[in-house]
Amino acid sequence: MPSAAALISVHTQDDRLCLAGRGSWTSENAGPLERAVDEALATHDRPHAVSIDLAGVERMDTFGALLFERLRQSWKTAGVTPDVTGLSRRYDALIAQVARGADEAHPPERRPEPLVERFGREVVATGADGLGLLNFIGAVVIAMGRVTLRPGRFRFTSMVNQMDRVGLRAVPIIILITFLIGCILAQQGIFHFSRFGAEIYVVDMVGVLVLRELGVLIVSIMIAGRSGSAYTAELGSMRMREEVDALRVMGLDPLEILVVPRILALILVLPMLTFIGSMSALLGAGLVCWSYGDMAPDIFIDRLKAAIDLDQFQVGMIKAPFMAATIGLVACMEGLRVGGSAESLGEHTTASVVKAIFLVIVMDGLFAMFFAAVRM
Repeated sequence: MPSAAALISVHTQDDRLCLAGRGSWTSENAGPLERAVDEALATHDRPHAVSIDLAGVERMDTFGALLFERLRQSWKTAGVTPDVTGLSRRYDALIAQVARGADEAHPPERRPEPLVERFGREVVATGADGLGLLNFIGAVVIAMGRVTLRPGRFRFTSMVNQMDRVGLRAVPIIILITFLIGCILAQQGIFHFSRFGAEIYVVDMVGVLVLRELGVLIVSIMIAGRSGSAYTAELGSMRMREEVDALRVMGLDPLEILVVPRILALILVLPMLTFIGSMSALLGAGLVCWSYGDMAPDIFIDRLKAAIDLDQFQVGMIKAPFMAATIGLVACMEGLRVGGSAESLGEHTTASVVKAIFLVIVMDGLFAMFFAAVRM
């Protein structure tokens, strides 16, 4: 490897600084070449005039061109424009390209976004999201109206397939989770109510909670995570493969073919899953009351009959179709928003689950206030 002096020589002539380059200005000689440039700039930081003779440079690559441009720009900043001679014409394009890069303005430094500005952006994004959901609801309602007027266009087979996927195949996990939740509710109720000798009221608590609130809420949250995410991923991957655009090119409406059967399948299936989940939770609560609270099964059933009526059951069943429609609409909307990258697919799948669960909980609260107002 040549020394720094073998690559650059510096001398002064009157008031002029004369710099001569020699040898190979390439990345193989990066170390000594950079040291020579740094030494020249440090020793002669403010010369009156500068001449750079590159006739002795045999080879030059991008690294050498960058160092040459660094020399020229440093002295130019100090108010001296170097006089360059001897540069081979074959390196003109390389030097010009490096010079253009050096002259480009650097991107502005990113400053931390103020909290108020970030909050404002989130509010605007939330409003736009709500408007987008309303537009999508309108488009789906219109598509359902077209299907109703022309039943032959309805994809019945597709709906049955979706009912099997989101309904029948979800039964085992629904039964397991709701059974465990019923067991936990009963165990905690017996543990705390026994301090007051009121273990029998655990049946009232479990019956009302499961049939009115927890049964439909837990099932809806599970379906949002299990089936809602699947809807978004399926439609998103179809968007990435341009299958949705292909349907439009063929004169078919993607909402009629892809969205309507999925939403109707959820609306039909979720009440059934809610019923199964509620019965499973009550079964779990009954078993815990029998084994942990020494409450005979016939006593549990008699108390359950006295504690609940048809209204409690109807409240949960009425909520189920609305929650199903919400989950399906959000999942399909996010799926059709997916761009052309895997990152976009992941973002919209996550957004689908989070938004669906949030809206399900909000709807449950609104229904609770409504049913309280009508004394149901």
